[in-house]
Amino acid sequence: MIASVCIVLGSLIVIFGLVIMNGASSLTLEMITQTPILSPPGSPPGGGILNAIVGSLLLALPATGFASIIGIGIALFLQTDFLQPAVSNTIRFMLDVLWGIPSIIYGIFCLMIMIYIGMSSSLIVGMIALTMLEIPIITRCMDESIKMVPIGLREGSYSLGSTKFETAVRVVRRQAFPGILAGILLGLGRGIGDAASILFTAGFSNRIPTSIFDSTAALPTMIYNLYSTPLGQSKAFAAAFILLIIVLVVSVLSRLLTRRFKKHIIK
Repeated sequence: MIASVCIVLGSLIVIFGLVIMNGASSLTLEMITQTPILSPPGSPPGGGILNAIVGSLLLALPATGFASIIGIGIALFLQTDFLQPAVSNTIRFMLDVLWGIPSIIYGIFCLMIMIYIGMSSSLIVGMIALTMLEIPIITRCMDESIKMVPIGLREGSYSLGSTKFETAVRVVRRQAFPGILAGILLGLGRGIGDAASILFTAGFSNRIPTSIFDSTAALPTMIYNLYSTPLGQSKAFAAAFILLIIVLVVSVLSRLLTRRFKKHIIK
């Protein structure tokens, strides 16, 4: 067990160290306030990565919102008040399988649909791919939180004349809110850092999108494109440093908010 912990912590420290050492020194105010500009051949990429930062937020935030709305409905419906255990366990197994599917599969699936209906890479298709990716993650986190709600709360609600739907929405949802919030932020962190699902669906652009049908860059795809050019590797590490900070902030925020709201639940 100690060896396993050391491997995990050691890997995390090495990743953080490499990204911080190579990225922090290359990070400038210009990088986060400007969009890329065309540079002469043989010179480092000019401008900044503002388009990728904005693109990541435009992709991940709406996708997380859509996945959360769908996930809370599924998670509440999976409880024994609405479904038999055999049916709900089968659905949970399917969600676990979806969680384990590589994200590139979601991207290829959306790409096939995109080609079939004649669409090109765009912000809206990237949102759909990320929504599909986040639904099983958020749903299973919500489901496990809701299952921890004491049965006595539901029975007390029923004894006062509440329906199953009213109990699920007004009692169970509020009691499980810390876990639900943690699941939403976990899905956001996964969505904002994923590259494979949006590589073919969102496309790439040096501009900030003005429409949901415009192609957009994201931090993961920007890192890939910059690192593939030898003169852009320093900027790639700076973009990785920004992405690492965003994911770290989301993780810390999840812990803080969960701890805060746990004070108000009934144990």
